[in-house]
Amino acid sequence: MRCDAIVDISRTPRHVERAVRDLDAGHWVFVSTTNVYARFDRREQREDAVLLDEVDDLDDPSDYGRAKVTCERIVREASASATVVRPGLIAGPGDATSRSGYYPWRFANPTGDDVLVPAGPDFPTAMIDVDDLAAWIVDAAERRLDGVFNATGPTMPLGEVMRHAAAASGSTAAPRWVDPSHLGAHGIAPWMGARSLPLWIDDPQWRWFATLDTTAARAEGLVTRPVAETLARCLAYEKGRPRPHDGDASRAGLSDDEERDLRAALDGAA
Repeated sequence: MRCDAIVDISRTPRHVERAVRDLDAGHWVFVSTTNVYARFDRREQREDAVLLDEVDDLDDPSDYGRAKVTCERIVREASASATVVRPGLIAGPGDATSRSGYYPWRFANPTGDDVLVPAGPDFPTAMIDVDDLAAWIVDAAERRLDGVFNATGPTMPLGEVMRHAAAASGSTAAPRWVDPSHLGAHGIAPWMGARSLPLWIDDPQWRWFATLDTTAARAEGLVTRPVAETLARCLAYEKGRPRPHDGDASRAGLSDDEERDLRAALDGAA
């Protein structure tokens, strides 16, 4: 099969091996991940930062980053022209994990006078709107852009993200910053999944996980919209989804009852 270009999002090396063997493309775009990097204790890594070791196949979900490293190599070796994109957190409509949509939704649906938020207002975070990423991927394919590129939005403190999340909903609730030790003691997980609070990781070695140096991609036309606009789009998407969070292990955030229980526990301890 002959294609002008292929956009590949696979995470499984054997699938990528078959694809590059059986498909004839003028250009290959491989959508990788920031998880390929070996460490996250430094701000905004460039594309030449140290990567994880490869793995032959994705037999264990914990090998996701290593498998993507292998997939990147397979594509680069097999394709005369290839764009490898390493996105950060992809936000906006369609984020089924609710990592980007939970806080706008929670400010719009508070269970009290405040919204429980992890870590502190200086915690670094970044996200890229899904439509901005998609537009740049299509442009890279059309131009047959060759190389490896980080892709995310500007690094900003979590406090600024909370300000935009509240503004998107018109909420008067204030963020209540909760010490990570209290969250861990009450079984609240970081980043994603059931009974969690997103946009935060309680490990100094992972503090800068969300941030990337995107100089190379921006020099090649990547444009990202203001995070306020993305969060407003997240809220519109979340409003159209069923609630509550209870029982859905794929979605980040706390249910109403979970947030109320945590607030009561914090108030009791205080």
